[in-house]
Amino acid sequence: MNIEDLVWKHALANAVRYGGKADVKAVMAKLMADAPELRQRAREVKQLVEEVVAKVNAMSPEEQLRILRERWPDALEEKKAEQKRPGIEGLPELPGVKDGVVVRFAPNPDFVLHLGSARPAILNYAYRLKYGGRFILRFEDTDPRTKKPLVTEEVNAYNAIREDLRWLGIRWDEEYIQSQRMEVYYDHARRLLEMGAAYVDLCKADEWRRLRNQGKACPHRDQPPEAQLELWDKMLEGRFGEGEAVVRIKTDLAHPDPSVRDWVAFRIIDTTKTPHPLTGDKYIVWPTYNFAVSIDDHLMGVTHVLRAQEHSVNTVKQSYVFKHFGWEQPVTIHFGRLKIEGATLSKSKLKSMKIRYDDLTLPTLAGLRNRGILPEAIWDLILSVGIKPSDSTVALANLYALNRKHVEPIANRYMFVADPVKLVFEADRELVAKVPYHPSFRERGERVYRLGPGRVELYVQRRDAAAGKVIRLMELANVEVQKIEGDVAYGRLHSLTLEEAKKAGAPIVQWVWDPVEVTVIKPIALGKKAEERGLGERHLEKVEVGAYVQFFRYGYLKKKGPLEFVYLHD
Repeated sequence: MNIEDLVWKHALANAVRYGGKADVKAVMAKLMADAPELRQRAREVKQLVEEVVAKVNAMSPEEQLRILRERWPDALEEKKAEQKRPGIEGLPELPGVKDGVVVRFAPNPDFVLHLGSARPAILNYAYRLKYGGRFILRFEDTDPRTKKPLVTEEVNAYNAIREDLRWLGIRWDEEYIQSQRMEVYYDHARRLLEMGAAYVDLCKADEWRRLRNQGKACPHRDQPPEAQLELWDKMLEGRFGEGEAVVRIKTDLAHPDPSVRDWVAFRIIDTTKTPHPLTGDKYIVWPTYNFAVSIDDHLMGVTHVLRAQEHSVNTVKQSYVFKHFGWEQPVTIHFGRLKIEGATLSKSKLKSMKIRYDDLTLPTLAGLRNRGILPEAIWDLILSVGIKPSDSTVALANLYALNRKHVEPIANRYMFVADPVKLVFEADRELVAKVPYHPSFRERGERVYRLGPGRVELYVQRRDAAAGKVIRLMELANVEVQKIEGDVAYGRLHSLTLEEAKKAGAPIVQWVWDPVEVTVIKPIALGKKAEERGLGERHLEKVEVGAYVQFFRYGYLKKKGPLEFVYLHD
């Protein structure tokens, strides 16, 4: 699709979605998200977007819908699918909603997303779907020293996060990267200094802590704006080193939480030693999280902030920036921490393991995706937990149960035998087994096995082949195991029907004839997996890589290679 068609598609889709009026900024954000290569031509593209948006907005809503339906019906299908996502309408109502909401997901790209960070992404996007409005993706990357953005040959966290969100089915209307907005933060810092709402502090750290804990002012706090601006310019010029000067927001020196008292808005980071992966050493004065977030939430029109309870003190800190500027602070809702039994969601711990971020044993979204967990299961889990303020602990078994619900209808059934032994018996007639690919979807067909008459050789699991035991070979016949010699079990044909098997108390077991060797990769712990080899039906060769299957009496799996499968869960 050429650029002009792409612009028309997104402009029409935006107009249809928002009452007949497309927004240039939203269309630009959508374009840059879908085609990042256009960023280098942003000025040229924006001019085209402005022209197309003007034409689209001059149309009637009926005409906009007609053209979109004729030329790009997929845009309508995407909107329809989003609106029908189950579970959204059951979310609690948000206070203060007027004409839709503007929400944001703001990850720090120092690592990829994991199951815990999927929670704010999904909840914010769910409310965007529930009420309409805008969903903003904002990379908060203004700490190149202690939370350095992860950009290596192996992984670019910015791109990995985008990929994770797309996999979850989250489509953002706008995207921002804070390290690209430094001049915006500098401008607002200067305004606060001019207003006397901020100051440059030259105290040593231990001296400041002593004064703060006593509720006393720093000696630099009451210097006139002219002096503050002069010090600010010296900071920008590189006249101070790390730790020699910071900018503080004036708050309440008697606040009961000492961390709120005159918190740091800007600090110096020597980027010649720790360069930022996007801006290098261009900047040495960097805004703190609370300052950049405050400015951006206002300028981007954020109406509601849904984030973890651990940010509650940050909401208090940010309120001072809003008060100083006379801005209305977004409605903020804090939800409890999500804990997963049997898995760590600590980024520092996950990074310290020194294994690939997409390893299928990790609770990163990339790891869960490689394992075979479906995004719908993650949505189900997050929406079931909701936005309650208390901490929530869920077991991975909960996620697996939800995933099973989505995998079961699409996973065809196959027979696989771990730890096999050969079962040999004589049949006085031809034995026929008709095994459906899925018992609930007979239209998918079946495979037919014909064995005998005469000597029959097939494979069963060793634990199923106990001497003196009658077993029901699934869909085939009932065999009594008579003796076992090494890896061979000898038996006799006992009977044919399922009713006779029930009378004999015979368990139904899977079996394999004319087998192929199959390898199953089983995650057993973080960073640890085991391989189990066995025999499977030859029909497994025809299963497409990436497809889901169920091995009878074994579990659900996803095909990884020619005859290699990843174990999901039972």
